[in-house]
Amino acid sequence: MSVFGVKLPDVGEGVAEAELISWHVGVGDTVTTQSVLAEVMTDKATVEISAPVAGVIAFLHGEPGDTLAVGGEFVGIETGGDAPAPPTVATAPPPVPAPGGPRPTAAPAVRARAKALGIDLAGIAGSGPDGRVVHADLDRLLTGGHSRPAATRTAGAEAPHTEPVRGLRRRIAEHLTSAWTEIPHITYVDAVDATELERLRAQLNERGHTSGVRLTMLPFVMRAIVIACGEQPRLNAHFDATTRTVSLFDGVHVGIATQTPDGLMVPVVHHAEARGLWGLAEEINRVATAAREGTATLQELGGSTITITSLGALGGLVTTPIINQPEVAIVGVNKLETRPVWADGAFQPRLMCNLSSSFDHRIVDGWDAAVFVQRIKALLETPALLFIDE
Repeated sequence: MSVFGVKLPDVGEGVAEAELISWHVGVGDTVTTQSVLAEVMTDKATVEISAPVAGVIAFLHGEPGDTLAVGGEFVGIETGGDAPAPPTVATAPPPVPAPGGPRPTAAPAVRARAKALGIDLAGIAGSGPDGRVVHADLDRLLTGGHSRPAATRTAGAEAPHTEPVRGLRRRIAEHLTSAWTEIPHITYVDAVDATELERLRAQLNERGHTSGVRLTMLPFVMRAIVIACGEQPRLNAHFDATTRTVSLFDGVHVGIATQTPDGLMVPVVHHAEARGLWGLAEEINRVATAAREGTATLQELGGSTITITSLGALGGLVTTPIINQPEVAIVGVNKLETRPVWADGAFQPRLMCNLSSSFDHRIVDGWDAAVFVQRIKALLETPALLFIDE
């Protein structure tokens, strides 16, 4: 028998690492080339890793929540002795006792995190298999849920319920933290009179379309963004702070911030500038549905150059959207409501909504941000302008 060493493969877009979400097998399980070994997550999506050979699981490397390097040790599979033995991966030796007591067992990622936080693993009672210290133990310590041994807790005190932040939620947390801490945001808010737009939308929906899709406000907003980006191409861009370069795009690839059962995802309508109103509505519906159902591909979840975010009827009056890094602008659509508006010497009921849009102030000046939003506002308030090719 020989052990086939399975390395963590490149699961897309040349990523250097992936988070282990769950194991689908255990040591001693028999697998075939159709067996799924595990689920891992990149910055974009969750991917299933299948067994490349048949055999029996000899060892697994890592535990859910660990970040593993692409090309690093992943799984060992015992194979029959008839086939040429592929490169083997040795299992890790048992931990070496440290002076003053046994060295606590923990995955390399857990040790690295503990070292960065200044936490001594020797003082933690691990909750993992065989007393192994896992990320959840560090989380409890940081949140106060495991600040001292259980035996010394005050009588009657109830430990808080804690759970590790993993998978898509952890990716969202990391991405938004990076965007918020690295990007100096400027948020510009203005009100849009959408009365005429809503009248047009209702008429178009009444006529219907062969696709069966109904128009929401988003295709109109997306069309307005396309026109506004054509006039201000630096808003349809990526900024790389490391190389200090701005990449401008000819195509307008609009991300749609979408709430899914697993958390916030941003499927992309590619080349929005090449699609008509109904085509935009169809594609928005298609990619958003794929994201919610967990079937979106890496391509459908990547490559956006500017993003729209909307909470629909729950949109509130004002929001402060966080930029979808490395983009430089995000347009937020707030809820639509009837408001009294002073016009022609009297108050009139008008359908109004606010646009709350954020910009990367390193690249976009306040004046340019205002011009951009004002252009979108003008297009939405006079929707016929959306369909005039100048």
